[in-house]
Amino acid sequence: MAEEANPFENLQSQIDDATRHLDVADDVLERLRYPERVLETNLTVEMDDGSIERFQAFRSQFNGDRGPYKGGIRYHPDVSRAEVMALSGWMVYKCATVDIPYGGAKGGIALDPAAYSEAELERITRAYATELRPLIGVDRDIPAPDVNTGQREMNWIKDTYETLENTTAPGVITGKAIGSGGSEGRVEATGRSTTIVAREAFAHLGRDIADATVAIQGYGNAGSIAARLLSELGASVVAVSDSGGAIYDPDGFDVDAVAASKAEHGSVVDHPGATEYVGNDDLLTLEVDLLVPAALENAIDGDLAPEVRADVIVEAANGPLTPRADEILADRDVLVVPDILANAGGVTVSYFEWVQNRQRFAWTEQRVNEELERVIVDAFDALIDIHDREGIETLRTAAYVVAIRRVADAFEDAGSFP
Repeated sequence: MAEEANPFENLQSQIDDATRHLDVADDVLERLRYPERVLETNLTVEMDDGSIERFQAFRSQFNGDRGPYKGGIRYHPDVSRAEVMALSGWMVYKCATVDIPYGGAKGGIALDPAAYSEAELERITRAYATELRPLIGVDRDIPAPDVNTGQREMNWIKDTYETLENTTAPGVITGKAIGSGGSEGRVEATGRSTTIVAREAFAHLGRDIADATVAIQGYGNAGSIAARLLSELGASVVAVSDSGGAIYDPDGFDVDAVAASKAEHGSVVDHPGATEYVGNDDLLTLEVDLLVPAALENAIDGDLAPEVRADVIVEAANGPLTPRADEILADRDVLVVPDILANAGGVTVSYFEWVQNRQRFAWTEQRVNEELERVIVDAFDALIDIHDREGIETLRTAAYVVAIRRVADAFEDAGSFP
């Protein structure tokens, strides 16, 4: 893609787009455009062969006006200061959009986890957790999984924190294994919220999701689960991709078989049922009813947006559209359901996990899913209402209007402490 987009600049552009619909003081808005603090640290960790390797790591705490900081930890070679700042900001407004009492944070380590053994990853994770120890806590900052992290890494962080603090604090982190205080329904949560908002978006347009053809970019946790849940609603998933490539079948895939092929061989391209192999940009521009970008930021930029032929885009990933792409797609009347609503299932069920940890009482999966359904549908309805009532140009801008008002109100209600 020709357009280079800084994710933090994208976030600020999205906030700026909302300001003309807001009756919020300029100085308060300026405060809400920047993180409160960013930890940047260098981890030095012993490898299996006895050598020492250095890893750059970050944790950005963007805003805590509505509650403890909340946000995932990702392991990826492209992790940077600008990326975690943007992601932590998106978390603030994501939590506010679905009205759960959290602020926003994000963290990560710049590495390719596939290049390291499990023992090395554990030492790296525990070194990172040691650096995070002064910042995190049940009522301070509650990390969670993100790209290339999961229950294993969260368990290591929890154990490191509890050991160093000489305490038991399951609520210090979410996305844990069930036996370590995790919640039923957490693994599926992001894919489930993506599916719920896709269903609601099609209903809003007077269409049935069961008649939709779907392309999904990214077949990790969120993408693969959204594929399964959309298929259960009757939609036909005709194209999927991961870092190894993209596959297409106009008749639709058996999505569970694709997931099994990926689990066995490492990529969707090894699925024997594929009828055609396509490039990643080709997948994003297929003539489908629903496109679900579920990979990394900036998947669709201003150069690619004119070629996108989907009627509806539901953002399972964080920041998959650049601001210029947003403008082009809005001009073409493509309905884009923004990431800060579509993928909010993860943080919503993380909130449920935290509540369960605080109460020392576990919910059933049915209760978790019912509560998630209520939160996401209510947030979608509120978004449509303000979009229509105030004549706001896109659902993304409407979401930021809702979210910024809630954060600004919390700040102003609390007053300013020197």
